[in-house]
Amino acid sequence: MEYVYSALVLHTAGKEINEEGIAGILNAAGVEPDESRIKALTACLEDVDIEKAIEEGIAMPTAGVSAAPAAEEAEEEKEEEEEEDDRDEEKEKEEAAAGLGSLF
Repeated sequence: MEYVYSALVLHTAGKEINEEGIAGILNAAGVEPDESRIKALTACLEDVDIEKAIEEGIAMPTAGVSAAPAAEEAEEEKEEEEEEDDRDEEKEKEEAAAGLGSLF
């Protein structure tokens, strides 16, 4: 992600997105740049209108919105499992107490 972020920083600053610029930002951030990744990124971004891509990305619904109901369901399932575990523990304690009672 740091490679993409560096390209966005260059774009926002109005600079040309090139290998030297990306490497410079990564070095400044303390990241050891990988030349092959930088070359691949710059090649992929050559024909991309970044402004248009950003606008289209903002207009699209995010995955987080659709994931919220799933997260709620997962939380409910977790709570139900915890309740079942609590009931099982109580039942085991009762059975153990009953077993001890038969010894006396």
